[in-house]
Amino acid sequence: MGWWLKYCSLWTVMTIIVSLVQAEDPYRFFDWRVTYGNIYPLGIPQRGILINGQFPGPEIYSVTNDNLIINVHNDLDEPFLLSWNGVQLRKNSYQDGVYGTTCPIPPGKNYTYAIQVKDQIGSFFYFPSLAFHKAAGAFGGLRVLSRPRIPVPFPEPAGDFTFLIGDWYSHHDHKNLKALLDRGHRLPFPDKVLINGNGVSFSSSLTVHKGKTYRFRISNVGLQHSLNFKIVDHQMKLVEVEGTHTIQSMYSSLDIHVGQSYSVLVTMDQPEKDYSIVVATRFAAKKILVGSTLHYSNSRQSLSSASLSARGPADELDWSIKQARSIRTNLTASGPRPNPQGSYHYGLINISRTLVLESSAGLVKRKQRYAINGVSFVHSDTPLKLADYFNIRGVFKVGSIPDQPRRGGGIRLDTAVMGANHRAFIEIVFQNREKIVQSYHLDGYSFWVVGMDRGTWSHASRREYNLMDAVSRSTTQVYPESWTAVYVALDNVGMWNLRSEFWARQYLGQQLYLRVYSSVHSLRDEYLVPKNALLCGRASNMQRPIITP
Repeated sequence: MGWWLKYCSLWTVMTIIVSLVQAEDPYRFFDWRVTYGNIYPLGIPQRGILINGQFPGPEIYSVTNDNLIINVHNDLDEPFLLSWNGVQLRKNSYQDGVYGTTCPIPPGKNYTYAIQVKDQIGSFFYFPSLAFHKAAGAFGGLRVLSRPRIPVPFPEPAGDFTFLIGDWYSHHDHKNLKALLDRGHRLPFPDKVLINGNGVSFSSSLTVHKGKTYRFRISNVGLQHSLNFKIVDHQMKLVEVEGTHTIQSMYSSLDIHVGQSYSVLVTMDQPEKDYSIVVATRFAAKKILVGSTLHYSNSRQSLSSASLSARGPADELDWSIKQARSIRTNLTASGPRPNPQGSYHYGLINISRTLVLESSAGLVKRKQRYAINGVSFVHSDTPLKLADYFNIRGVFKVGSIPDQPRRGGGIRLDTAVMGANHRAFIEIVFQNREKIVQSYHLDGYSFWVVGMDRGTWSHASRREYNLMDAVSRSTTQVYPESWTAVYVALDNVGMWNLRSEFWARQYLGQQLYLRVYSSVHSLRDEYLVPKNALLCGRASNMQRPIITP
C-alpha cells in the first residue's frame, strides 16, 4: 500500500480516512426545494418562503453522531442560506450557513450541506440567515435524540411535540421590512404571534390522553420579542435546554427569549376538558398573544377566544430573572456520551481572557445602526472563512473590534473580527445599558451561563457566579440595564458568528465573528474546505489547494 500513498495527495488520503471514521455513524439524506408560495398564518394569503411546500419547514429527526446530508435547491429570486441554531458543527464552520463562513446559494442553484451532530442531543431549529428571509418562513425544528444505549433521565414520553413560536408581520413582506431597514428606519411593532405557523387562536388542536406524559420542545424562532409559554392549569417539568439535561424543576410558565429552545414534560393530570396553550409577548409595551388547544381525548368542552388570557406576574422582570437563575444543569444525567454531564469542571479552570461586550444604538450617516463595543458590523465582499482559508488580504482584520467597550466616539462601521486562541478558556460579559431585553447567540459552541444581574458588571460580580451547575447553552438573554456572564471553552477551530438574535439589530450591525485559531493545521482540529463549497467574491477563482507529501 506504500506505493499508493506515495502518489496520492495528502488531501485525498485524509478525506478517505475521515470517510472511514464517519462510516460507522448513520447518514440521513434530505432533498429540499426552497420556493415562494402563499401561506395563511392569519387565515388570509401572504407570500412566504416554503421548504418542499411546507410552512414551517420539515422537521429534522436525528440521533447523536448522525451525518445529515441536506441538499438545498434555491428557487427564490435572490441568494439564500440556511443556518443551524444551536448545532455545534465540530471543526466545520464552512457548513455554518451564515455569510461570514459560506457563500450564498445563487437563484436556480443548489448546495449540499454535510453536517454531523457530533456528541449532541437536544432541541434546536434551523432558519434562513440572509437578508430578512426569517420574516417569511423557511424555519423548522431540529431534534437530536440520544443513542439507544445512553440513558435518558426521564421515562419515554407518550408523545413528543415541537412548538415553533415567534412574533410575526402579516402586513409587511420580508422585502419591505428589509427596505425599511436599508433606508435607516426602525421596524414597526409586529402584528401577531404564531404557533407552528398559525396565528389564529384555537384553530389548531393537540389531542392528549388522561394520565399520559408528553414532551414539548419549544423554540422561539421569532424576530425580536421574548415570549411566555404556558399550558393553563398544567405544570411543566423542564428537562432539557439546547442540548443540556437540566435539574427537573416545575414551572407554570416559561419565558423563552429569541433564539432559545426548551424541552418540558407535561403530565395530563387535570379534569378531561380542553385547555389553552398560550403564547404571549413579554417585556413589550403592547401585549400580543395566541392560543392553541390542548384537547383531552374524552373532552366534551371546547374553548373560545374569551378563555384566552395574558395575565402574568406583576413584576415581569424580577420574576423572569429569578426563573432564569433557577435553570441549572443536571450533573447526574448522561449527555450524548455515557459520562455524566458534570464531569467537565468548568468552575475549576482559570480564565485566560475576559471580553466585555456592550450593545449600543445610534445613527450613522443619519441611518439607524446597532453596534457591539462601538463597532457596527458590515459584510465584506467575500465570506471571512474563505478569505482566511485562501489567505486573501484586505477582506478583514483580526482585532477590528476591541475586547472592552470604549467610551465616546460614537459608532463606526467595520467588518468586526475578534481573534482568539484554540483551547483558551474565556469569560464573556454581555453588558446591556439599554432598556430592552436582549438575546445573544454564539455559533459553534455552548457556553456556561455563570451569572446575571441588574446594573453594571465588575470583577466583584464574580463572587456571585454559579461555578457548580450553571446551564450550558448557546443562546442567552440579557435583561434591561443588566449583565449576563458566560464561560466558553474555545475547543472548536473556525470562524464563528456571535450575534444579537434580534434580527433587525443583527442585520444593522450588532454582530461580530470570533476567529478561533490554531497554528497547527491539522484535521484533528479543523476539516478542509468542502469539495463542493461555493466560491464567491475574491475567492471565486481560487483553486482548492492540494498538499502533497
